[in-house]
Amino acid sequence: MSQLTENKIISRAEKAKSFFTQGYNCAQSVYMAYADLFGMDVTQAAVIAAPLGGGMGRLREVCGACSASFLIAGLAVPCDDPNDANAKKACYAMVQRLAERFREENGSIICRELLGLGEKRESPAPSPRTPEYYRKRPCAELVYHAALNVGKEIIAVR
Repeated sequence: MSQLTENKIISRAEKAKSFFTQGYNCAQSVYMAYADLFGMDVTQAAVIAAPLGGGMGRLREVCGACSASFLIAGLAVPCDDPNDANAKKACYAMVQRLAERFREENGSIICRELLGLGEKRESPAPSPRTPEYYRKRPCAELVYHAALNVGKEIIAVR
């Protein structure tokens, strides 16, 4: 992680946005952009993060881009010992900072609120990725912000 710089964070955020415009979901896009830092290939990262897209399986709950940044926080500030209160605190603190920054920038961390959707349940079938889809949704920019924010947090804990 020592090679991570401000310029490289911007590059990773752009890479995350590019993954999204290629058809990956929001969570996959953010998680894939940082996978190599943790010895993971992009295919493995795509598989792990896939269920979090669309606010967790299109339930429109916590934004998938946010959720992926939280997963990355768990890798950057690992907490694998259930008795290590300091590690839990450090990990949870990073997640809270990420959530708060995302909320400040975008008004919410809840997918349905970010997209201006109602409370109704949606089909699990993903929306077709058409030019209209990308024009109507802020998701590519949300992915960019989540990827940028988590990169800044990683640098801060080095």
